[in-house]
Amino acid sequence: MEGNLYMERESRIISALKTVYDPEIPVNIYDLGLIYEINVDEEDVANITMTLTAPNCPMADMLVEEVRYKVAGTKGIKDCHIILTFDPPWDKSMMTDEAKLELGFL
Repeated sequence: MEGNLYMERESRIISALKTVYDPEIPVNIYDLGLIYEINVDEEDVANITMTLTAPNCPMADMLVEEVRYKVAGTKGIKDCHIILTFDPPWDKSMMTDEAKLELGFL
């Protein structure tokens, strides 16, 4: 039962992440491959490890804040902490096939 609860929460978090778009690319951040890890701790706090398409992204603060806001507002989640990393650096190979197709890479 607990495994199902975790999978349901993770699915809701992924759905929330798919509503956040990189301001320069018309694809959501999840399908772009910007989300490296999703963990929910025993206190229902989501810990999201993510990156950006470029370290000097001028919209970084806005993007991180939108992720925090949308994930923290997900049913079963009390708060959200973002861990921003650039290791490994993002590249186009991290995108889902759907994103590659939408952007003309397939």
